[in-house]
Amino acid sequence: MRIFVAGGAGVLGRRLVPQLVARGHEVTATTTSAAKLDVLTGLGAKGVVMDGLDAASVGEAVAAAHPDAIVHQMTAISGKPDIKHMDRWFAVTNRLRTEGTDHLLAAAAATGVTNFVAQSYAGWNGIREGGWVKTEEDPLDLLPGTSAAPGMEAIRHLEEAVLAAGGTALRYGALYGPGATDDQVELVRKRQFPLVGSGAGYTSWVHLDDAASATVLAVEQQVKGVFNIVDDEPAPAAQWLPYLAESAGAKKPMKVPVWLARLLAGKVAVVMMTEGRGFSNAKAKRELGWEPHYPSWRQGFASELA
Repeated sequence: MRIFVAGGAGVLGRRLVPQLVARGHEVTATTTSAAKLDVLTGLGAKGVVMDGLDAASVGEAVAAAHPDAIVHQMTAISGKPDIKHMDRWFAVTNRLRTEGTDHLLAAAAATGVTNFVAQSYAGWNGIREGGWVKTEEDPLDLLPGTSAAPGMEAIRHLEEAVLAAGGTALRYGALYGPGATDDQVELVRKRQFPLVGSGAGYTSWVHLDDAASATVLAVEQQVKGVFNIVDDEPAPAAQWLPYLAESAGAKKPMKVPVWLARLLAGKVAVVMMTEGRGFSNAKAKRELGWEPHYPSWRQGFASELA
């Protein structure tokens, strides 16, 4: 197929493009910077400069590529994690998940593309009621009144728009791998990533290469709907954070009480660490035939940080 990957120069795009090329697809991949065109060429794609927030730019790039499928991987998450001010940290990403999604869907409609796959998120943001592990049938938590609320509303917009257009939303877990968790690991090594309260809140992780392989299957099989793309072991922070520190050669993370974490890091950090819900990958395994290379973050963290 001719596949258009919006955001092909991002951390996930860089793992996805080579997998698509290796399976014989013709890939056009976008970047916002002309300086990264050589990177995309090196991955085997035709690189194109595109501004995902400019409707004309998106429309022209998609029309020129004549794609059979469009994959939306546009984000702008970079720099030191700022969970206390997630609304600011994710400001551009939130626009890419709202305005950018709308521009890509309009371009898809204009060129007759119905195979549309978009990046969503399912790390720790399952609805905070009932069990600790959620399926695609369970709603996501919109976290009203917190700094994460704009981002959660942007994810809801993306999913509703994509599903209304007959597309697919892949809810990736917390991504790790080359370039995805470097800043986070640095905080762990500096003992600036503490364990909050009980650490009972769950997170689901997925390695970049496994997220990419699931995306390839979704595109090739032209599936529709929502899929959780996470590993086999959703786990509480009290388990994965100390293991991450150990894998990174760092000291055990410090423990801080909830009241202090709320003061220093904000409400979202407390929710994530004490009440977060993980996700099940049963549907992706069953319907896509997907099997993660790293079935657990345990193998993945050890491999990446060895």
